[in-house]
Amino acid sequence: MRLFSVGAGASAERAPHDAEHPSAPIPIVGPGIGESIRVPLGETGFDTFPLMLGAAEFGWNVDLETSHGILDRYVEFGGNAIHTADGFSGGRSEHIIGQWLRSRGRRDRTLLSVRIGAHADNPGLGSVNLVRAVEGSLTRLGVERIDVLYLDATLDRTTNLEDTLATVEWLTEAGKIGALGAFGLAPERLVEARILASAGYPRIQVIDSPYNLVRRQPFEGNLRLVAGAQNLAVTPSHALEHGFLSGRHRSKALTSRGVRGEQLRGHLNRRGTKILKALDQVAAELDVPVAAVSVAWLLAQRTVAAPIVNTFATEHVDELMQGAGVSLSRVQVADLTRAGN
Repeated sequence: MRLFSVGAGASAERAPHDAEHPSAPIPIVGPGIGESIRVPLGETGFDTFPLMLGAAEFGWNVDLETSHGILDRYVEFGGNAIHTADGFSGGRSEHIIGQWLRSRGRRDRTLLSVRIGAHADNPGLGSVNLVRAVEGSLTRLGVERIDVLYLDATLDRTTNLEDTLATVEWLTEAGKIGALGAFGLAPERLVEARILASAGYPRIQVIDSPYNLVRRQPFEGNLRLVAGAQNLAVTPSHALEHGFLSGRHRSKALTSRGVRGEQLRGHLNRRGTKILKALDQVAAELDVPVAAVSVAWLLAQRTVAAPIVNTFATEHVDELMQGAGVSLSRVQVADLTRAGN
């Protein structure tokens, strides 16, 4: 079932383009097609479009102009949630988003989430670096508050969690943080965090874990059990597994070089081919792109609120947004799940 249609007929109005100043901002002034489509982000009090636009490529593989075009296209279709990290492109991703928010006047209509803990200048979750990291992100973004702050524990598994949450409490009371999320925090530490929350510390309400049809672990284990038990909203990153689940990369000879090319070639095996075949079947049944089916499968999973999707090009946004506009049948979900087992 299609909830809304996406494609060349997007009807969001734009201000006239200034031919004499081609770099002048073009604010989005009309409502997005899916602006009424919102889901609660767990118990944070925020509502989000079912897809968060990730900015991992901004300032790295995607320049400023293209990044702004991607953001414009996303909000044209009703998107309202942008996710970045202080470590993305050494902070350039945040600069790009900040410029876009100011030029389009979108801050009040945007759910802004930031992952901190991996910036080279302020690594880890110790109290001093945590404060510096948040202040650095606020400065680069040009905003006064981060709506959802994700604590990135991948580089710091030793800092005392109570100290970290006490610092978060101070930042929250100062109005710099809205809600708290986590990335890379082990299930047992999430349990520890909930115990501390019962004693009055800020509560983790959202988690980001890499998860998709190809990458099923570690989320499908204790992490999902804890998320369900604690009623955590899950915003899985790597929704398309570096582009493999878009269906565009099917030949080892045609994949790009470098780290991403190696990642893609690693999936071009018997299991990966089986998953792509199952995606093709469902995409044909629903008359939607393969990328949309990959997103729809994630949205059909218990506890998943809004996958984080990254893209390199404006036209790819159209495909991704369709993932929020289709509903998979139980049979289709089962067939896709079985293909990846």
